[in-house]
Amino acid sequence: MTSKFYAKDKLLVFKISDEIDDHNVQKIRGKVDYEIERYMPKRIIFDFDSVSFMDSAGIGLMIGRYKFATMLGAKVEMINVQGNVKRIFEMSGILRLIPLVEDIRDIDDIKVS
Repeated sequence: MTSKFYAKDKLLVFKISDEIDDHNVQKIRGKVDYEIERYMPKRIIFDFDSVSFMDSAGIGLMIGRYKFATMLGAKVEMINVQGNVKRIFEMSGILRLIPLVEDIRDIDDIKVS
């Protein structure tokens, strides 16, 4: 997983490249929480472009990060959610909390080149 912070927009983007299962969730959670505390962003985007598998541990991961981020005043969004991962998010109802965005450029006020 990689992360990038855009200081001008106070945007933190996480590009997840691992499968999201019970084995990987602790590693992802630790990195995400550290970066959120480090940068204190106003917006956080999780990019699922390279995620081909996710189980119920991924739902817990996202709900926990959503609660943590909103407690600190940040908005959480997701992009590039497809296939089985999208179906899991739809069935869990998590999309009512964390919206899907088509592209980073679709997010208002963000200038990404």
